[in-house]
Amino acid sequence: MARPTVILDCDPGHDDAMAIVVAARHTDLVGITTVNGNAPLARTTANALVMTQLLGIETPVHSGAARPFLAPVLHAEHIHGESGLDGATLPPVRRTVASADAVGFIIDTAREHEGLWLVPVGPLTNIALALRAAPDLVDLLGGISLMGGSATYGNRTPAAEFNIWCDPEAADVVFTCGAPIVMSGLHLTHQAQASPARIDAIRSLGTDLSAIVADLLAFFSARYLQVNANFLGAAVHDPCAVLALTHPELFTRRQAHVAIEVTGTHTRGMTVVDNRPLQRSLPPNVDLLETVDADGFFRILTEAIASFG
Repeated sequence: MARPTVILDCDPGHDDAMAIVVAARHTDLVGITTVNGNAPLARTTANALVMTQLLGIETPVHSGAARPFLAPVLHAEHIHGESGLDGATLPPVRRTVASADAVGFIIDTAREHEGLWLVPVGPLTNIALALRAAPDLVDLLGGISLMGGSATYGNRTPAAEFNIWCDPEAADVVFTCGAPIVMSGLHLTHQAQASPARIDAIRSLGTDLSAIVADLLAFFSARYLQVNANFLGAAVHDPCAVLALTHPELFTRRQAHVAIEVTGTHTRGMTVVDNRPLQRSLPPNVDLLETVDADGFFRILTEAIASFG
């Protein structure tokens, strides 16, 4: 299978960092764009730059939206720490961003690389801004493989997953744009848990990178277990959106219609999946991933870490 050409749009974040590793290993990663989300934009951008340093890749990083369309600016310090990547000793940032115009980079790159996949694993602000500014992208993209939402319950509220909850208006633009969408929601990503044994397997690689990754995942898991019941470790959400393109055999999926709730008092940010058994249901707009081979997921993640020595 040909390597997909990808822009990874992210808000690192521990699981975003793992998505960078997998994307650098298994895709033609032409750029990384950053957005406000797990931490403020300055931090998510610095974290993306540090990850490119650790991996020794030259992928350009473009910073993007510092706030949502309409929602207040909120972050996830209780899970990711103040830096967004607490838990490991990271090197100082030596690299600089290629630009502060992530939206322009997305538009220009999609026009240059027909069939480009956008892989947003944070709030969808940058992607929505690009689609609004350049509606022709819908016909140029290979599609949008995103981590966000849920077919069951939320994590920031009972109804809403963090990435969608951060910017529901942007999510609504994306889900109604008409481009092919692959959705990795919490109902799927909660299956990919960084158990102690899986973290130990990464640490046992014995490299500087594996030690840093293991420290990051140990911190992430400890924070995750403080607020979530019945987990073995943190759910490593974001690589699912990459692996859906590079290793589709890991997943089961179905076509579904998904809408974004933008006004509900208790449901704002909810991904409303139409599960009704109707003879005439709403037309599907999402390739909804349902299950993942978690052991296969972690084998690929561990191998990707090993490949960067």
